[in-house]
Amino acid sequence: MSTPLQPLQNITVIDMTEAMAGPYAAMLLGDLGADVIKVERPDVGDSSRGWGPPFVEGESAYFLSVNRNKRSLTLNLKTEEGRRILHELVKDADIFLTNVPRLTSQRKLQIDYDTLSAINPRLIYCAISGYGMTGPYAGRSGYDVIAQGESGTMALTGGPEDPPMRFPGPMADITAGVYTALSALAAIIAREQTGRGQFIDTALLEGQLTWVVNIISSYFATGKRPPKRGNYHPTITPYEPFNAADKPFIIGVGTERLWAKFIEVMGLQDTIGADPRYQTNADRLQHRQELHEALEAIFVTQPAEHWLSMFRPLGIPCGPINHLDETLNDPHIQARGMVLTMEHPVAGEIRMLGNPMHLSDTPVNYRLAPPTLGQHTEEVLKKLGYDQEAIAQLKEQGVI
Repeated sequence: MSTPLQPLQNITVIDMTEAMAGPYAAMLLGDLGADVIKVERPDVGDSSRGWGPPFVEGESAYFLSVNRNKRSLTLNLKTEEGRRILHELVKDADIFLTNVPRLTSQRKLQIDYDTLSAINPRLIYCAISGYGMTGPYAGRSGYDVIAQGESGTMALTGGPEDPPMRFPGPMADITAGVYTALSALAAIIAREQTGRGQFIDTALLEGQLTWVVNIISSYFATGKRPPKRGNYHPTITPYEPFNAADKPFIIGVGTERLWAKFIEVMGLQDTIGADPRYQTNADRLQHRQELHEALEAIFVTQPAEHWLSMFRPLGIPCGPINHLDETLNDPHIQARGMVLTMEHPVAGEIRMLGNPMHLSDTPVNYRLAPPTLGQHTEEVLKKLGYDQEAIAQLKEQGVI
């Protein structure tokens, strides 16, 4: 049986990013078959290598999460020879990623778009930063939590009485990573028509704004600052968590057809179903709290699975509210390949979250465990024509 085609198997990516957004974008491209060369600082590497605990045999769990399917090359870009090696790599590369936020710093390292595109006009250059490379805030330092706060999403997260609250995962970083990878793929297609690469400018702040696109639309329509709603949907009810006898679960009754099914299976035709306060979704929104309390008084009499097993056959969207361990051990998540095991040269067998892209003919592929620092330096340099003696000299000179 032949090995499935990898969509990006002839694409080379130079990943000169750290932390989360850029590494995540590069990993997505690697999962699709690209040869990703991760360029890291000698002795230090990606700053996230030191982020922990937890560590697995000295390897940061944070770093391990977003750096599979990459080869690590250490390179000191403060040296002339280090920059020359990078430029040699760029000659045959397709995509270059950097999260150096300031153009002055990019130029100092000779990794700015003008320099690299002159070396390789077909290069697709991806700049990831907090605010983008243009506009009044260009060059400002930015982190995920700053984007969450400045975008307005933290002010909307939590209950009405809660202080501003960040999402526990780096959603601005992940979103920027996804948009960067998507933009790079679009640029590859465009290059087939134009023969030229282009400059891609991704900002954490803008990506974070997309998480509230529907709320922004409501603001544009009303001119009113949207309130915190906690677990309540602004325009649908019941569409929220409820407590059962053993654990909370969530239900989404998003249409009048589903409401009719819900009332029938619950046997509430003569009570809640007949109450004029709950006849339409608009009515239910006006009396949301009373409805929630009436339903929860019923739900707490039985375990969550009792109710879920009633709703699922009728196509009423519902599900348990899980802890992470419950989710990761769920048979459906396992069957969909979202938990995978890889053999790491230092940490041994590690588990990772899989890629949610499911392509029938060109599936994602997990080839390389997250690399140790500089693991592939000699391999990459030998392909560029360096022999063992020359590589040893580069080490002595602090270039690699």
